[in-house]
Amino acid sequence: MSTATRTPGRTDGTPAAATAPAPGTGSRLLRWWPAPVLLLLAVAPYSALPLPGLLDGPVGSPGSLQLLATCLMFGALATGYDLLLGRTGLLSFGHALYFAAGSYATNVFLLEAGLPFAVAAVLGLCSGTVLALLLGSVSLRVTGIGFSMVTLAFAQAGSLLVSRNPGGWTGGEEGRAAPAEALPSWLVGIDHTANLYWIALAYLVLTLGVVRWAVRSPTGRVWEGIKENERRVEVLGLRPYGFKLTAFVLAGALAAVGGLVHLLLTGGSTPQTTTSDFTLSLLVMVVLGGSGTRWGPMVGGILYTWADHRLGDLAGSGAVAGLPAVLRVPLSQPLFLLGVLFVAVVHLLPGGLARLPSRLRRIREENR
Repeated sequence: MSTATRTPGRTDGTPAAATAPAPGTGSRLLRWWPAPVLLLLAVAPYSALPLPGLLDGPVGSPGSLQLLATCLMFGALATGYDLLLGRTGLLSFGHALYFAAGSYATNVFLLEAGLPFAVAAVLGLCSGTVLALLLGSVSLRVTGIGFSMVTLAFAQAGSLLVSRNPGGWTGGEEGRAAPAEALPSWLVGIDHTANLYWIALAYLVLTLGVVRWAVRSPTGRVWEGIKENERRVEVLGLRPYGFKLTAFVLAGALAAVGGLVHLLLTGGSTPQTTTSDFTLSLLVMVVLGGSGTRWGPMVGGILYTWADHRLGDLAGSGAVAGLPAVLRVPLSQPLFLLGVLFVAVVHLLPGGLARLPSRLRRIREENR
């Protein structure tokens, strides 16, 4: 009897390695999945595809595009906020200030100074960035819970200032509408909703690109070290303060761009965007999607925003109204439904929705 072992493979003796696909081919192909998704998002305004339950009308209808643009904007905003929370380990409760600064400053330059839209937009971005630099340089003098409390104090002060309507510039509790005559004609009116949608999509792509570039840079590696152990970074001879301030200002600048996009989408600046509750919503989005991951904050922001809009319709639907009182009362509250969704995801998917693929792969391997 021969002691030689037969190479496993096909019955004709061909080795398995010769018939199997090259290792890593599937992984390389999966790296390109954002390209077709981006293409589908780009051509969405031309689509008449109905999505019952997900959208009120066809994908390309103005109402659906408005909702999709809002979802993309908040997906980008949550991605920028994760530069602080997930990448550097900084829990800020004042991130809404820089979003509101981009919106309000642009609006004020349009209304009060009468500047062209492009100039007002650039100055609005600079205002949000400078504000992040000033407040960040003070907030980062303390660490841990102290940092969070300082940012919360700044957020409360900013919200109070806006509500007091200094000089009549902010509109107080009513907010202030953007002057339609000062905006480019291709950004005004329901017929141009698609243009606003593409702006929101461009903002998302810009944020994803900037965050990916920043995280993979040498500075991004220091951010990771600060998140893991700030004292060890100091021992290596680096000053964490400067690196944290860089993350703070970059996240603030991205938020200011988001405020400008929000101004165009909603047609005005609202005081709700200045509150710490607004930042808490961003925190929920990031945790829901997966803090510190590449796509998680974006997914969390999109899902949370969609649910926030659509669950309100579900809560007021006839199906809920016909339920017994014990079910009708809680289900008629959109915030209750959002809370249940959040608790379910956190409990069933520790680490957020971004961990779902790896969780499914693990379950599949265990069942083999």
